[in-house]
Amino acid sequence: MASLLDKVTLLVSANLHDLADQALQSNSLAVIDQYIRQVEGNMAELEDAAAAVGGEARALERKRMDYERQRDELDRAIDIFLVDGNEAAATAAQSRLNSTQRLLESYQDQTEQQIKEFQSLLDAKVKLEARLAAMRQEREELRALLQLAKSKEITVKAIKSLDDLAGSGDSDISNIAAGINARLDKATVAVAMRTASLDAQIDKALAGSELDAQLAERRKRLGLNDE
Repeated sequence: MASLLDKVTLLVSANLHDLADQALQSNSLAVIDQYIRQVEGNMAELEDAAAAVGGEARALERKRMDYERQRDELDRAIDIFLVDGNEAAATAAQSRLNSTQRLLESYQDQTEQQIKEFQSLLDAKVKLEARLAAMRQEREELRALLQLAKSKEITVKAIKSLDDLAGSGDSDISNIAAGINARLDKATVAVAMRTASLDAQIDKALAGSELDAQLAERRKRLGLNDE
C-alpha cells in the first residue's frame, strides 16, 4: 500500500514543465506518452486497492458492531444477575464483558485504520485523475507545437535562408511554448485547489459525524432516544 502511494506521489509531483521541455528537445512525445501510461497503470492499481481496502473496512465494521451488541447484552445481563443475587453468573459475565470490550476496541482501531487508508487512496486517485487530464490536454498542444516546428524546418530547407523566417519563425514557437507553460501552471494550481477542497470536505464530514455520535450517546444516557 505504501509503495503504491509513494509511486502516485512521485507521479503527481512530477514537473510538467520538465516533461514538456524534454519532449520539445527530443522532438518526440515519447516521454509524455510514457508518463501517461504510468499514470493510467497506477490509476488502475489505485482503484483495485481502494476496492479491496473498502471491502475490508466494511467487514471490520460488521465485526465491530457485532461485538458492540455482545457488550451491551453482557452489560445488561450483569445487572440482572446482580439484582437476582447470582454473584457467580455476574462474575462470569463481567469477565466475558471485559474480553469483549478489548476485542471491540481492537476492531474499532482496525476499522478506523482501514477507513483512513481507504480515504488516502481516494484522495490519491483524485489527484492522479487531475494530473492525467492536464497532461492529456497538454500533449495535444505539444503535438501541434512539434508539427509546427517540423513544418518550419521544412520551410527552412526549401528556401535555404534563415533570414526569411525573421520575425515569424522562432517567435511563433516561443509564443506557443509560453502558452503551454502558462496552462501547465494553471493546471498545477487547479490540482492543489481541488485537493485542498477535498481535504476540507473530508474534515467537515468527519467533524459532523463525531458531533452526531457524541450527541446520540448523550441522548441515550439521558433516556431521550426516540422510541
